Amino acid sequence: MNTRAHLHHTASDCPNCGAVVSGNFCHDCGQETVLHPPSTREFLHEFIGHYVALEGKLWKSLLLLLFRPGQLTLEYIKGRRVRYVQPLRLYLTFSLIFFAVMKYTGHDGVSIGTAADQAVTAQAGTRGRSDLVREDKPGEIVDGTAELRHGIAKVNSHWGENIERFTKLAPDERNQVLKTAFYGYMPYAVFLMMPVFALYLKVLYLGSGRRFGEYLLFALHVNGFAFLAMTLMMLVPGFLGIAEWVLGLWLVFYTPIAMRRVYGGSRIGTGLRWVVLMTLHVFGIALAIAAAVGFGILH
Repeated sequence: MNTRAHLHHTASDCPNCGAVVSGNFCHDCGQETVLHPPSTREFLHEFIGHYVALEGKLWKSLLLLLFRPGQLTLEYIKGRRVRYVQPLRLYLTFSLIFFAVMKYTGHDGVSIGTAADQAVTAQAGTRGRSDLVREDKPGEIVDGTAELRHGIAKVNSHWGENIERFTKLAPDERNQVLKTAFYGYMPYAVFLMMPVFALYLKVLYLGSGRRFGEYLLFALHVNGFAFLAMTLMMLVPGFLGIAEWVLGLWLVFYTPIAMRRVYGGSRIGTGLRWVVLMTLHVFGIALAIAAAVGFGILH
């Protein structure tokens, strides 16, 4: 059958599931029965409406996420969900934008640098840049990791070969490997930290009777906001330093405000829980960075 000859006609059988249809939509699967090649306008409308969610949902979600910490989580818990962007989509969108902006605006800070390099960078006034690995003198990393490399080789000879190959690369080549490893695995490592973040909250609010899923929801919203705020901080022009300072301050106080709005409790109790939460999370993120970069180098 020539499918193109029937593109602008109503099908007697649903092209998707084969059910007999008589209207504009299939009563079994819901697909349209009047088919035609999508125009550019229709394609853009579908993309914006379903993937970028600009048809009201995104703006409503952004307003709550930015200016009312914790409220978006409460809305979802109370069942008011259709009007907002789904938590996982919101988190993934802002995290991907964050890593893309970090990579292409020179804020990645993923490199091996000597102390002299950092002094030059500081004198030049480069904003938001710090080396992932620092050498006080050339060759320090190679010399200082000899035992570690030997131990890794004992565990897995293939890993040992890869790390030996990495240490013999020129500094620029090593930096490129680090960047590839960081951007290849770091988004996944941070995403895997979300259940851990929720577990921290579960322990901190032990006895509250809340389900783990509620804490995971909170983790997605709070960390989604963090990615959004840090992205805006990277994009703020240098002459608007006050805006970057305000965003940084809001980023600091956002989580405890959200915690108190969602979980209640006193200011002191919330503050103490927040300190413990952030301490554990920062330590976990540091481990995630090390694991992501290490995994990339070994593979």
